[in-house]
Amino acid sequence: MSDLLDAVALPGREEPAGSSRPGRSPAPFLRYLASKVAAALVSFAVTLVIGFVLFSLMPANPVQSLTRGRPTSAAQMEHLRHQLGLDQPVWHRFLSFVGDTLQGRLGDSWQFQQPVASLIGERLWPTLLLTGTATLLSVVLGLWLGVHSGWRHGSRFDRLTSGISLTLWSVPTFWLAMILLVVLSTGLGPIPSLFPAGGMSDAYSPSGFGHVLDVAHHLVLPCLTMVLVVFAQYVTVMRSSVIDELGNPYLLTARAKGLMDSQVRNRHAAPNALLPSVTVIFLQLGTVVGGAITVETVYSWPGLGFLTYQALQVPDLPLLQGTFIVFSASVILMNLLADVVYRFLDPRVRAQ
Repeated sequence: MSDLLDAVALPGREEPAGSSRPGRSPAPFLRYLASKVAAALVSFAVTLVIGFVLFSLMPANPVQSLTRGRPTSAAQMEHLRHQLGLDQPVWHRFLSFVGDTLQGRLGDSWQFQQPVASLIGERLWPTLLLTGTATLLSVVLGLWLGVHSGWRHGSRFDRLTSGISLTLWSVPTFWLAMILLVVLSTGLGPIPSLFPAGGMSDAYSPSGFGHVLDVAHHLVLPCLTMVLVVFAQYVTVMRSSVIDELGNPYLLTARAKGLMDSQVRNRHAAPNALLPSVTVIFLQLGTVVGGAITVETVYSWPGLGFLTYQALQVPDLPLLQGTFIVFSASVILMNLLADVVYRFLDPRVRAQ
């Protein structure tokens, strides 16, 4: 009885000062957020260790790789080792690397003779434009097709959608990009050349709105390639989630209330089936900064993916190290945001 009285607010009964009703206290959310932030920081620390080992310790002789094919004396090689800091103890190099990274200093590129941070900043916008547009189109198209395929699973529409999406998902990205480049850019038979072969804009691109149209014209092929490859995973996940929701009693209750089939699907089945897709969407958003190395390379799109390809040709170890850290940090950050958003969307997570 005392528990019942505690749960019911009686007239004239005041709560003790400083007390709060269950579910209204921010303490559980703050503890949840603190645990996720701590896990993200641990992941980033591990990323720093892996990045240092991969690009600073594993190369047997970076100076020899950098000077390959060029006549270099022993004194010049020793001076280059000192200039790159390779003559310092490993622990000193690691602490310097961590300190510089936390301050936003990622070293200087051997190939471009510029700070790595400035190079990444210059290439960030083209990558965000390409991969952000492709991700948005893929999410909208994939979720719409997934909902309708799952709701009518086994139908001709479902078989056609699933077959096309899985086929495109299994196609190598570089192969699809080259096919689209040959057919829609170079032209094939009766098909004329419709889009530019590469780059982000023409050499003599107009200014103002004309420049926007020029960039959009160059964006079509690389964006189309990424959408055709990426949207299939949203179709698959959403279709499976909708099929799992079909047998739940709340859908039968909604139909019993007289709701139309489309209303039951859009108001009840789709929102509940969306939860597993949220994780996939945020994981894909984590790769937006990294871009698509293959797509950007085929179409010579001046983003971080193409910059990474250029760094691999030297190899430019400081630049590769910087892009690796940026790519990894973006994935960690999006995972953290996915955990926070998932807590607001799913009551089962809030109850933990």
